[in-house]
Amino acid sequence: MNNMEELRKMSSEDIKKEVQTLKRKLFDLRFDQATGKLTNTAELSKTRKTIARLETVLSERR
Repeated sequence: MNNMEELRKMSSEDIKKEVQTLKRKLFDLRFDQATGKLTNTAELSKTRKTIARLETVLSERR
């Protein structure tokens, strides 16, 4: 899902659902990091960047 062309082909509703899912995942990752359970810290930045990509596609449609 890293390809911007693939993201642009998704419907707005699908993108909004994916953003909600990723925001929940980001919350869980931050919680795991605070409790010391997170081993792959790169996952935090990957998730944030994916959310930003999805929100960019949404803003392009407005």
